Amino acid sequence: MSAVPHHVAIVMDGNGRWASRRFLPRIAGHRQGVESLRRCVRLCVERGIAVLTVFAFSSENWNRPAEEVSGLMELLAKALAREVPQLHADGVRLHFAGERRGLSDKVRRGLDEAERATAGNQRLVLNVCFNYGGRWDIAQAAQALAERGEPITEEALNRAMALAHVPDPDLLIRTGGEQRISNFLLWQAAYSELFFSDRLWPDFDAAALDEALACFARRERRFGQTSAQVAAALAPPPARAATAAALASQV
Repeated sequence: MSAVPHHVAIVMDGNGRWASRRFLPRIAGHRQGVESLRRCVRLCVERGIAVLTVFAFSSENWNRPAEEVSGLMELLAKALAREVPQLHADGVRLHFAGERRGLSDKVRRGLDEAERATAGNQRLVLNVCFNYGGRWDIAQAAQALAERGEPITEEALNRAMALAHVPDPDLLIRTGGEQRISNFLLWQAAYSELFFSDRLWPDFDAAALDEALACFARRERRFGQTSAQVAAALAPPPARAATAAALASQV
């Protein structure tokens, strides 16, 4: 088993508090958060992570002050125009997950164009969850199956989820000191390793990411099995056979 997670998901929390501590408007923290995301994408590529999924705007964030929501929408539009060419040059494939019907035509066009422009890239998949909620994701998947007349099974739901194009996250990181996942990837994170960082998102740097990766490397991922079964599966073939025989003798 590789010590490097294939898929990392991040709740990018703390932008507003970062700004408030510097007596800046909250939108300044979100701008700095974009810089932190740019840095994180580069670090993930360097460390061999194949998929990065970030929580950029939740379906509950509409309840924030109108000025902040408007600023976030404008920031997204500007970030798309500025960042997509470089992401494309770096081999990053962009995918946006979330309900698009509540977004402006300008923002929807920007999301569509970014996905089309980067569709052939394979160095890193960057999933941006925007106007997204884990409950919404499960509900929309169930609705899609019902409309097609398909039985609602775990396998069918998994294929209908917003992130069906990538494996489930191995590691889920939340910055900002809170220890909850806040309606993020409720289905996909069933067996994700969780890591909570006190760093505010704009301060989440290479050292903070490496701390999370080091913690992940020390975890034993059993997926319902025992430690002995995991060890047997990871052992070289001769040792694996001996371990399997020993386990069988204990039954």
